[in-house]
Amino acid sequence: MTPPAKISQQRIAKDLGLSQALVSMVLNGRTEGISEESNRRIWEHALNLGYQPKGMRPSGAADELKQIHVGFILRSGLALHTQSNYFSHIQHGLHEALQDRGISTVFLGTENKLVEGAFRIPLETRKTLFGVVLMGEVAPGFLKAIKQLCPRVVAVSMSYPGQCHSVQSNETQSLDLLVEHLHGLGHRRFGWIGGNRALSRHEDRFRAFQNALRLRGVVFDDNWAMLTDQADRTEGRQAAEQFLARSGERPTAVVCYNGLMARGALNCFLARALRVPADLSLAAVDATRICTEEHPFITGASADPDAMGRKTAELLLQTTGADDEVYLDAALPSRLAVRETTVALPA
Repeated sequence: MTPPAKISQQRIAKDLGLSQALVSMVLNGRTEGISEESNRRIWEHALNLGYQPKGMRPSGAADELKQIHVGFILRSGLALHTQSNYFSHIQHGLHEALQDRGISTVFLGTENKLVEGAFRIPLETRKTLFGVVLMGEVAPGFLKAIKQLCPRVVAVSMSYPGQCHSVQSNETQSLDLLVEHLHGLGHRRFGWIGGNRALSRHEDRFRAFQNALRLRGVVFDDNWAMLTDQADRTEGRQAAEQFLARSGERPTAVVCYNGLMARGALNCFLARALRVPADLSLAAVDATRICTEEHPFITGASADPDAMGRKTAELLLQTTGADDEVYLDAALPSRLAVRETTVALPA
């Protein structure tokens, strides 16, 4: 692989309209007599260009001011040790993309904890904070408070038009792919297992699911929409129990809000002697490892969450934080992966 071109201090100075002597002092570790704003501005631009101090990567610099961080915050209801399978993939993609530029990621906390703690993010962290990634849907007031702390913000899995960049999976495409696949297998009676029903992401997915059915002339029976407050394996099992308890002609195919719910529902169905996929085809809006961690592998459709993390890093590095910035809403393409939980309806 051809090594990247070296970034000169002369170029950095020219880009910023500063003297080369000042840029040289900052990049060689001097802080005395240099304003914090100048120090940060020079290092941010240098790292964004891919500059590396002589003899070491930026992440190995002794002076903490040389290490620029990107912080990430989880929405209320999540914690670092219990964050969703989905966000762990996104975090991985984000971290790897930034690490290649000598930038580290740091967990700042969860929405509810930061609100309770009045944004007590350590001063040293604030000094080196290049930008913030919001993972999941947060309150508008929280977003505003974060932008006052750090103007460079990218939201993941939620769009805030006119307020910050965002990165999402193409939900409409995901549901259309799943419904097209199941409809093509002959299924006409569908069920929906949904979680996080208070969040916009569930609303978006459920609406896209119903629209995809409608486009194919299928009328959805709301009686077969099983909704829960959370969206993990436990809730998937609970929704499956609701499904089994309902009366009437059962659906022949079920689409789940995510892979975790699908796995929980699948385990429940199998334990109750409902054969998947012989008796019921099951699919999920998901492209994470949960779909292939154990058999049967789950049919799913979504954008690659690692790629979403990389796209988040790309947008964040391009962000200026200026008042007149043009914000982008990136919807990454979805892909269908047909696995072991969906089959053609018997003739």
